[in-house]
Amino acid sequence: MAVRPAGPGQTDYDLYWAIEDESVAGLNLNAPVKYNGVDEGKVRSIVLDHRNPQRVTLLLALVQGSPVKQDTIAILKTQGRTGITYVELSGGSTDSLPLLAIAPNQYPIIQTRPSLSARLENVLTSVLGKLDSTSNNINAILSPDNQTAFKAILSNTSVATAKLGPLIDRLGRSADAVGRMGGDLSKAGHSASLAADGIGVGIQRLGTQTLPEVERLLAELETLSSSCGG
Repeated sequence: MAVRPAGPGQTDYDLYWAIEDESVAGLNLNAPVKYNGVDEGKVRSIVLDHRNPQRVTLLLALVQGSPVKQDTIAILKTQGRTGITYVELSGGSTDSLPLLAIAPNQYPIIQTRPSLSARLENVLTSVLGKLDSTSNNINAILSPDNQTAFKAILSNTSVATAKLGPLIDRLGRSADAVGRMGGDLSKAGHSASLAADGIGVGIQRLGTQTLPEVERLLAELETLSSSCGG
């Protein structure tokens, strides 16, 4: 459905829905909608789904003729230096068909994918869950000397991961902070790896279960750091 704003010489728009299964904090009305980095429209409305409050429905107004295809994806992003949240569209391969509305929907629905902040939060939750699960039995696994070493590991890891909460709240606003966060997590993961070599099978098992998750988190942080620098 095309929408024509009042006034001569203005642009026609097509309307689309995008349904987000995460918080849209920081996204405002008239926020940009970009297609591979090119401004193609605005966010027309932001509405909480009262039947499922985990979902938020966005109404996007895109310049008429924008190449929105069936494989086009919408992701929430935060612009590095300004901290402005916007909707980024990507995909739209040449052999994909145009995206059309399917009854009873009034507008076509663009697919969505989790934002970087949502993926970071999921990784961190997984890491901390494994640490909590293992620490419940740590007294039965470790000798007194090894308990001291393990507490030092947890302390380093806690200091590093505690910084991620505020980081997620201001994604993209400080590339330097992201760099420091990645450095802290690298040191924590390295310390855990070194300690695992010397404190027996119990800690080696913890490292095997947890460090791959930390590595995934560091990979996400590297992606975020690159995004912030752009």
